Amino acid sequence: MSATLVAEIPILTAAQVRTARHKSLTADRAWLALVQEELATDTAGLVRALAELSRIESIDSVQLYASTPDFDLLPYVECARRGCVALRDGDAGLTLVLADPFSEELAAWARATIAEPYRVRLAHFEDIASFLAQAEQAVRATEQTVGDTPGAEELADGEVLSLENIEADASPVIRLVSSVLYDALKQQASDIHLKSTPVGMSVKFRIDGVLIPVSEVSGVDTAQRLISRIKVMSSLDIAERRVPQDGRFRVRARGGQVDFRVSIMPSIHGEDAVLRLLDRSALTGDRAHLLQLSDLAMEPEAVNALRKLIVQPYGMILVTGPTGSGKTTTLYAAIHEINSGQENIITIEDPVEYQLPGVLQIPVNEKKGLTFARGLRSILRHDPDKIMVGEIRDEETAQIAVQAALTGHLVLTTVHANNVFDVVGRLLHMGVDAYSLSSALVGVWAQRLLRLNCTECSQPYSPDEETLNLSGLKAEDLLGKPLRAGRGCGHCRGTGYKGRRAISEFLVMNDALRELVALKAPVTAMRAAAAQVGSRSLRAAALQLFYRGETTLAEVNRITFAE
Repeated sequence: MSATLVAEIPILTAAQVRTARHKSLTADRAWLALVQEELATDTAGLVRALAELSRIESIDSVQLYASTPDFDLLPYVECARRGCVALRDGDAGLTLVLADPFSEELAAWARATIAEPYRVRLAHFEDIASFLAQAEQAVRATEQTVGDTPGAEELADGEVLSLENIEADASPVIRLVSSVLYDALKQQASDIHLKSTPVGMSVKFRIDGVLIPVSEVSGVDTAQRLISRIKVMSSLDIAERRVPQDGRFRVRARGGQVDFRVSIMPSIHGEDAVLRLLDRSALTGDRAHLLQLSDLAMEPEAVNALRKLIVQPYGMILVTGPTGSGKTTTLYAAIHEINSGQENIITIEDPVEYQLPGVLQIPVNEKKGLTFARGLRSILRHDPDKIMVGEIRDEETAQIAVQAALTGHLVLTTVHANNVFDVVGRLLHMGVDAYSLSSALVGVWAQRLLRLNCTECSQPYSPDEETLNLSGLKAEDLLGKPLRAGRGCGHCRGTGYKGRRAISEFLVMNDALRELVALKAPVTAMRAAAAQVGSRSLRAAALQLFYRGETTLAEVNRITFAE
C-alpha cells in the first residue's frame, strides 16, 4: 500500500472486517458498515486496502466495463444475488470478480459451479451492481428464442411490472418486451428506441438526453414479433406495416402508474418503435407536494425570474425548447405553484402527460374533431382564470391564445423555436397581429437540459486547443477556473455524467421590447434591448456551469452553439 493510501485510510485488520460482516448478511452492507465506521472515506482506497488484506488484486470500474460477462457460466440472477460476476477476457481466460473476498459460502459456491480454472479479482459492490444493471438488458435479449407468437394479453393497469413477473412469464417475446420496459424504468430512461437492422433489432435507451446502446436482438423474425407485441399492448393494427402508427399503454411499476407513449414507424428493414416513458407518480400522488419550481434543477435566479412571470394576473407566457427539454415539467410545476384553489385552471394537452390535482385537463382528440383551436374556444366559455395550451401549432390556435391573453386570462403555452427571439418571429409568421402580440406577451422562456459531471469520478481537466477554437474561447478565458470532467465509473455507467440541470434564457417584456415587437424590429435590435435589462443567452448560462466545473465544454457545445 502506498504512503498516501496509508495516510488517508487506516490499515484494515481481519477482525475489523469480521465485525463489519457480522453486522450484515450481504456483502454490500458489510462494505457500508466499513465506510460508516469511518475506516475509510475514499471507497477506491478502501477497495485497495481490502485487496491488500485479502491478497486479491482489485479492478476499477473502467476495467470492469471493458470486459464481457459470461452469464452462461454464472447466471445473471445468481450474480446479482451474490454480488459477483464472471468475465471472459479473450486469451486471458476466466475471471471471477466479487465484492466480498472473505465469504466462505461464495467461495464454495464458485468452486462447485465453475469447472474451469479462474482467477479472482475484487471490486466495489456498487461497481458490480451498476455493471450488472447495464448488462441486464443484454441478458434478456439473448434469452429469447424464435418460433413463438406474441401473447394477446396486455399489461393491464393492475399488473405489476417486476423482475419476478418477467422470470415467471412463459412467452419469450413477452419476457423480452417486459424486460426492456423494466430495465428502462430501472435506469431512469426517458425514451426507448427499437431500431430494425438487417439482422434483427438494436435497443437503445435515452438517458440524460443521450442515446445509449443497450443490446442487440438477433433474428429478423424475433424483431418483428417484438414490434407486434408492442402494437398489441398499444391497441394498434398489427397487420399494418406500411404507415406510421401512434398509441399508448400503461403499466404499474415502482408503486405507481407509468404511461408509455408509442410511435411505430416503417423503415427499410421493417419497423422501428420509440416509446416515451411518462412516470405519472413523479408529479402526482405522494410526491405531489414536491412539484414546486424550487425543486426543479434550475439556477435560483432563473426560478425567481419565472416566478415573477407566472404571478401576473393576465397575459401570455411562452416556453420553448426541443422535445425532452423539460418544458412540460416546468409548466406543470408553475401551474402547481399558482394553483391556490381560488381560480379555475384548465389545460388542453396532446396528450395529458401527468394528472394535476384540482385542475381540469382536456386531452386533444383530433380523430373526434377536438383540436387545440376548438378545445381552446370551448375553454373560454368555461369561465377559466388560467389556461395552459400544450402547444401552438397553427395560426388559429395562436390567434385564440393571444385573444385569451388580451381578455384577462393568464395563458401558458409552448412554441417550438430555437431561442426566445425566434418565438416572436414564429408567431408573427403564423399571422398574429404584431400589436396584439406585443400587448399580450408577458415573457418568453427558452430551456435546455445539460448533463452534469459525475460527482463520484470528476477530476480536474483542461480542454484541448481545437475544442477551444471551435467553442470561440481562448486559453486565457479559463485561467483560474476550477474545470472538471468525469472519467467514468460505475455510478455514472462509465459516461462521466450523472444527472442534468436546466439552463434557461428568459425575455421579460418591458415598454422598449413591446415597441420593438409591435414594429417588427429585427432580432439584433431586440437582442440589444434585452441585454440592457440583463437577459442572458443559453450559451452564457451553459458556459457558467462549465466555468464552475459542473459540466464539460463538450457538453456545452452539444447543447448550445457559439454565436
